[in-house]
Amino acid sequence: IDPASQVLAEALRADKQLSYRALADRSKKTQRQQYLTVEKEKALAEFLLLMSRLGRPVRVKHIPSLAFSLANRRSATNKPIKPPYEKWACAFKRRHPELNAKRVKAIDWKRHENNVYDKIIEWFEVVDNL
Repeated sequence: IDPASQVLAEALRADKQLSYRALADRSKKTQRQQYLTVEKEKALAEFLLLMSRLGRPVRVKHIPSLAFSLANRRSATNKPIKPPYEKWACAFKRRHPELNAKRVKAIDWKRHENNVYDKIIEWFEVVDNL
């Protein structure tokens, strides 16, 4: 047997089960090991989508702190909770592809000047009255 076939044969040892039941057990284990529960992750994803629709998308570097605060507030245990691991936000984005950022075009300068000038003048009038 050549070395490549030997390595492949070792990878398919008898003690490793490749049945659907074994794969399902692994997926249950991964769900138990996730930082947030499925419901909490779904709520966080909905919040991030809402913020994006409102025009204030949350940066990826802020997502772990949101997850940490969510995990702290609804913790069932009394022991302190660790923050999510370093690449948790990237894995979260991979699990929720609907969160991929969409390019937003900048506002045209002519349109920007027309819409903003009156609002700025009104704001300064309100501030002067205070």
